[in-house]
Amino acid sequence: MAIQDIYPTALRLLGRPVLVVGGGPVAARRAKGLLDAGAKVTVVAPLASADLRGLADAGLLAWEPREYRASDLDGVWFVQTATGVAAVDTRVAADAEAQRLWCVNASDHEASAAWTPAVAVVDDIKIAINAGGDPRRAMALRDAVATALETGDLPLRRHRKPGTVTGKGTVALVGGGPGDTGLITVRGRRLLGQADVVVADRLGPRELLNELAPDVRIIEVGKTPGHHPVPQAEINRILVEEALAGNHVVRLKGGDPYVLGRGGEEAEFCRQHGVEVEVVSGVTSAISVPAAAGIPVTHRGLAKGFSVVTGHEELSEVPARPDHTVVLLMGVAQLRDSAAALAGAGLALDTPVGIVENGYLPDQRVTIGTLGTIADQAEAVGVANPAVIVIGDVVRVSPFAPQHFKTADYSTITPNKPRVATI
Repeated sequence: MAIQDIYPTALRLLGRPVLVVGGGPVAARRAKGLLDAGAKVTVVAPLASADLRGLADAGLLAWEPREYRASDLDGVWFVQTATGVAAVDTRVAADAEAQRLWCVNASDHEASAAWTPAVAVVDDIKIAINAGGDPRRAMALRDAVATALETGDLPLRRHRKPGTVTGKGTVALVGGGPGDTGLITVRGRRLLGQADVVVADRLGPRELLNELAPDVRIIEVGKTPGHHPVPQAEINRILVEEALAGNHVVRLKGGDPYVLGRGGEEAEFCRQHGVEVEVVSGVTSAISVPAAAGIPVTHRGLAKGFSVVTGHEELSEVPARPDHTVVLLMGVAQLRDSAAALAGAGLALDTPVGIVENGYLPDQRVTIGTLGTIADQAEAVGVANPAVIVIGDVVRVSPFAPQHFKTADYSTITPNKPRVATI
């Protein structure tokens, strides 16, 4: 049978009687699939596997413990024969053909009137693949397509609204990580592929927006330090308004929505207005961006804990010790004040400090100094946001750290373009 002889279709078997002939593992798998489709399944076989007996004992299917009879086909809509005995399967298939019933013959796929494809389900998408009668090839292709759907490489977005939609959409707060497209979670990318509307920040995996379908609306609400063109109250309103219009809305944020990202406020506002909201954690820049420069926020023998803060005002509440890592987010403008605050709290001026700009991006740059020198270094080389500042002995672990940490020479490194700033 050539592949051109196949007419792909899908059977709606809900409530319809079907017959499975055979009691082995293949018959059990086919019976389970038919039950999943809502069919009324009868199994005819002298002996049945434990799986089939369990389904019968649970009342999910009827098992007739006997040999097959032609009259078993009366009134059924679909037949699967998988006895493992070619002569029996051939007889069942011939009887079905005589009654113009579609029958899958597991013993002889070439002669079978119908084939059972390799099937996977992703959300409400059912993938069914035939591969020229080669079941292992079909399963491999099925798994590859299912993985691509799961990871967002293939679009899951609806283009036709189901008839049961009530008009209310959903909101997903998706943490996109520090900017590299490979650092968004699988769940986040999948939801992005299903979105009707994307409310996007300035940071995060911006390149993924170019992969969206042309009719997906992108609403830009990005903020920069001291400049919020779209106030948070307006962002909240947009999320709710779009969801109540029946759209699947993704709020694509840099880092993690719940780490200094106002995600908690957005989720609360949505719930207050009756909008279903899902929060997808992201790779937070507080940990991942230092890692991009080889700096762990904790390290055996150097630091057992860390604090994440956004400004020098909070520094009075964190331990001023080189063995407790301090991570400053959005702290470039206040770097000199922050360094002074930590020094005033007793942190030694020779405590290592690292600044990582544009973590994971092609223009990533690392500047390493000490608490006493870092503000001057940052001004000299023009450090700018987005940047993460790490203060503590863990900076010594970075491959970018100088060999002699107590000298006055520290390095500013751009990938593939080394530069040295002598302070």
